[in-house]
Amino acid sequence: MNRGRQRARSVLLAWLALGAAAFVLLPWYFPQNLSLLKSLPGVFGGSETASALVHALQHGRPWLWLGLAGLLLCAVAWRMAAGRPQGWTLVAGSLLGLLGVVGGGFTIGATGWSFAILNTLFGELPQGQFGIGLGGALVLLALLMLLGAGIARLGYFRGDFFIAGAVVLCSAMLILFVAMPVGKSLLGAFLNEDGAFSPAALGERLGHERVWGLGCLAGGVRCGVAWNTLFLGLLTATGTTFLGTLIALYAERGNRRLNKPLNVLALLPIITPPFVVGLGLILLFGRAGLVNQFLEYAFGITPTRWFYGLFGVWLAQMFAFTPIAFMIMRGVVQGISPSLEEAAQTLRASRVRTFMTVTLPLLKPGLANAFLVGFIESMADFGNPIVVGGQYAVLSTDIFFAIVGAQYDQGRAASLALILTGFALTVFFIQQRVLGRTSYTTVSGKGDAGVAMPLPDGVRRLCLGVAGPWLAFTLVVYLFAFIGGFVQTWGRDYTPTLKHFITAFDLQWGEHGLIWAGTAWNSLFTTLKLAAIAAPICSALGLLISWLLARTQFAGQKAFEFSALLAFAIPGTVLGVSYILAFNVPPFELTGTGLIIVLCFVFRNLPVGVRAGTASFKQLDKSLDEASTMLRASTGTTLRRIVLPLLKPALVAALVYSFVRSMTTVSAVIFLVTAENELATTYIIGRVGNGDYGVALAYCTVLIVLMSLATALIQFLVGERKLGRRKTSA
Repeated sequence: MNRGRQRARSVLLAWLALGAAAFVLLPWYFPQNLSLLKSLPGVFGGSETASALVHALQHGRPWLWLGLAGLLLCAVAWRMAAGRPQGWTLVAGSLLGLLGVVGGGFTIGATGWSFAILNTLFGELPQGQFGIGLGGALVLLALLMLLGAGIARLGYFRGDFFIAGAVVLCSAMLILFVAMPVGKSLLGAFLNEDGAFSPAALGERLGHERVWGLGCLAGGVRCGVAWNTLFLGLLTATGTTFLGTLIALYAERGNRRLNKPLNVLALLPIITPPFVVGLGLILLFGRAGLVNQFLEYAFGITPTRWFYGLFGVWLAQMFAFTPIAFMIMRGVVQGISPSLEEAAQTLRASRVRTFMTVTLPLLKPGLANAFLVGFIESMADFGNPIVVGGQYAVLSTDIFFAIVGAQYDQGRAASLALILTGFALTVFFIQQRVLGRTSYTTVSGKGDAGVAMPLPDGVRRLCLGVAGPWLAFTLVVYLFAFIGGFVQTWGRDYTPTLKHFITAFDLQWGEHGLIWAGTAWNSLFTTLKLAAIAAPICSALGLLISWLLARTQFAGQKAFEFSALLAFAIPGTVLGVSYILAFNVPPFELTGTGLIIVLCFVFRNLPVGVRAGTASFKQLDKSLDEASTMLRASTGTTLRRIVLPLLKPALVAALVYSFVRSMTTVSAVIFLVTAENELATTYIIGRVGNGDYGVALAYCTVLIVLMSLATALIQFLVGERKLGRRKTSA
């Protein structure tokens, strides 16, 4: 017990020391035109680079003293004995500090008070403040962790500092980087054209025939965009879950020798920029595509635009999102205990009956998670509908045109985004209702060296008969897109050439050394750097949130989970605009920086890590955690030494998906890039807009190769989950 109390005192002291050092020794505000290293020498003097202590003493910003007062009160708590009085003191001190830092940040802007009523009450301020920088961010982190420690001392979260701090920190991050920007953007749905609050304006926008019209059922041309989006989402989610499950079953239980080729083919769409799939499909099925040319040559059928519309968008989304379902389902299939199947067969159940009554029910968490992710991905997808949607309008494209069109209508865009959120919330509750509180634990602390049951012949033939042609078709689509970068002009001049690669990635040797002469190098280096920063943060945060959801019960847990999934329910364009609106002014002034792109990457891709981790945690027996705790291991040690090694499939899925999506995302960051932070996808879109498809496809080819190498490296470094099972000879 003394050892545990000493550890707790050391943790409190460490957070107090971090907060105090950040308050005194680091720049408090975000430097406007200086890097962190260049701003450090001015910590004790410069008006823009000074620490909070110097700002409060010399530069007329007394409100910053509240942050220090909160830390000092927490220091008083550190001297107290463990118990509820210490907890209340920690909570009071941390809330006081947070009120001073966050409350002051939102109420005091660059020119003074942010609200006119404060000017009336307290008079004008002589000066304002900039956005919070590194010093302010670290003080906020320390105060949040001290708040978690105080809550734990009050008896919540089993008195565990780590769990309480993780819940507080994750909740704060979800509020700050998901709920607040999205809420600020969606608030426009309740405002009229004059900016006044008007529920009638919301009703008028939501009740428009273009949103909910059913003209297509009565012989009309089209239905409303809400029905179009809902139907497409259900169709895509069903198809991707079905295909992803078949591929995962065949990869793990079919022919083990085909495991790696199947993994490579299934992951091709996920490591490719989204417009490559659309372009490859257009080369095949477009008006000038090979299929239409063949039909005209062989049967005299005049080429049409039949591919553009619902079928084209659905097919493109199937290519794009089936790999996500496969990655989720593969980890779930790996976690099914062979001993359960062996027990059923010992009781003389056939392989078919065992599969239907044992194996398939244990896949329910993965199936539900894959369906939910596929549905939300389909609703939020922007790239595929804009490329091959034709006249088939969906909510994401309508939101985009409402924002960037000739008539800027933020209110209409926000109203449509509300509908998307409602759809996602409905599916989320249905999923929770279906799964309920049923246990799907298959990995326990007991020995399990059984051999996984081979697939029944009928199931194996179904997997091979459906997944095989699909994967072959995938290969064909990518082959055409790959060839497009090596010919002069697709459709006119098929002469082989490397000029497109030279234009983008030329290297020259000058008098001062190597010159990166290609026009694409800057965007590639920037994208690699930002994606490499975002991927581990996203995967770690996603698995931490999934662990909290699976192993901890606390008030507001459902809202906490939905907040983690909310980024998928919002189209990327709306999320990007939300970030601009939320982080363009103090206290978090990030617009135009690489940091805002990293944050967008992290929270846009966070739901996949959460869902993959949640599906895997449902299979891990809680006794593993409890055994480690009984041996007096801390919660952090239990996570690192016991739980994390069993979550390697989910960790790989989160790392790979976060990295490649950061490399290939378009809609979420198209409003956030600047000349200094140009990304690969925006460079490619610019080339496509100029009609330079050769350079665009050449760049896409390089991205595919790079992301394939990165995926292989991640899998090699993380490794596979070891469950001590024998391998079949197949």
